[in-house]
Amino acid sequence: MYAVRKELGCLESHEFRAMAEGSSNEDPVDGVVSNRTVNLAVSLTLMAVASVVMISSYRLGAGWAKDVGPDSGYFPFYVSLIMFVTSGATLLQHLFSRRPDGKGSFIARGELVMVLQVLIPMTIFVVLSIYVGIYISMTLFIGFFMMWHGRYPIYKTIPVALAVPVALFAIFEVWFLVPLPKGPFEAWLGY
Repeated sequence: MYAVRKELGCLESHEFRAMAEGSSNEDPVDGVVSNRTVNLAVSLTLMAVASVVMISSYRLGAGWAKDVGPDSGYFPFYVSLIMFVTSGATLLQHLFSRRPDGKGSFIARGELVMVLQVLIPMTIFVVLSIYVGIYISMTLFIGFFMMWHGRYPIYKTIPVALAVPVALFAIFEVWFLVPLPKGPFEAWLGY
């Protein structure tokens, strides 16, 4: 696998070896956010989601109808109640815990940078596909990733960045007759 990654030129050899061995060049103290903070935030978020579902389910009817059986909100109400209680238990556990494992770093700065290097272009791709259509934004996205992350030369990038959207157009629009979001360029072409 190392030979494949080295051949692709995606990572330097020491970076790939460190990732493959599960180690990192990052200092373990160099964390962006602690495990405890993430656990508290996730618990609060799940409790909020569970509350919304419980309220909606109660409005639909969370009881047992006499002749029919459970109302339409019966099962969602109790599933969200279980989710609320377990998230509350997790919240209390991490609020009052003195265990050292919660103090560790959830994500190191270098790991966060790698996540953002994918998240930000993906977000731009999604927003761009709303305004210019999925095919143009896909071409730009694939080309960007091949050149920036893969470090492929332009003569390899352009054919792939153009071929993938054309293939997906043929598969979805022609064969399956499923229209994908289009932008002004496709409208100009008459699609």
